[in-house]
Amino acid sequence: MQKFFSNKKLIILMILIIVTFGLLAVTVNIRDKKSTPPVVQQVGNDVVSVVGGVFAYPTNAVKNATSEFSDLYNTYSENKRLKTRIDELAQNQAKLEVVQDENKKLKQELKLNGTLTDYSTVNASVLSRSPSSWQNYLTINRGQTSGIKKNMPVMSGKGLIGRIVEVDKVSSKVELISTNNELNDKFAAEILGDNKNVTGVVSRYDSSTGDLVMENVNSTKDIKKGQSVITSGLGGLTPRGLYIGKVYGIKKDNYGMTNSVYITPAAEMRNFTVVTVIKSSVHGEN
Repeated sequence: MQKFFSNKKLIILMILIIVTFGLLAVTVNIRDKKSTPPVVQQVGNDVVSVVGGVFAYPTNAVKNATSEFSDLYNTYSENKRLKTRIDELAQNQAKLEVVQDENKKLKQELKLNGTLTDYSTVNASVLSRSPSSWQNYLTINRGQTSGIKKNMPVMSGKGLIGRIVEVDKVSSKVELISTNNELNDKFAAEILGDNKNVTGVVSRYDSSTGDLVMENVNSTKDIKKGQSVITSGLGGLTPRGLYIGKVYGIKKDNYGMTNSVYITPAAEMRNFTVVTVIKSSVHGEN
């Protein structure tokens, strides 16, 4: 008896399968015949939808679960990476504090009032920037009353952008490092290297490439793309350590005699509304 019922279930399942495929065949053959009653086609479509849905549901469920697991794993990996970066920042901060403390004690022992790396800052807003001299000058809302003096360097965001050339009571004029006035706007600079630093002068701005040009370089042997460039502090007008940008490449002049180092500026030279004036702590510089 049990065998009979088992065979009966199998027969019913086979009949259902045959009916389903039969309806599919009928639907395909008669779907373009206008005389065919639409009810037949509708039944066929419904059966196909139900059967398709039964098979599609587990597939879609697995697919969605896989996608959610992938997103969760990516979030976990990103979180782990960020935690590592936070730990590194904390370590670097602790190291910086130790170095600053040691530096302070060494200065006290040597009776040094200040070095080329000592400076304070004054924040200022950009008041105006003439379209006719967009790459040359801008005016800020800080002047003599804020302790601003001529030749003080000016930064915006991460990098150096120029220096003070005129000072009034409550405003000052800044000559940008991107100026075409090559006679005045020059900065003594150095390229930080693994073994030794390379010194030179950032003397001009290449408007065609958007790069700063460092000339009078003592050697180009160990210079590599991506090295950081900072102010050297030589000349007594600018503190040492102000970030300028990164080395982009080395080019020879038109005569093939002198090497010039092209630097990608750290600061966005086309658009800024807030700047920082650097006030050196070394006496007699400004």
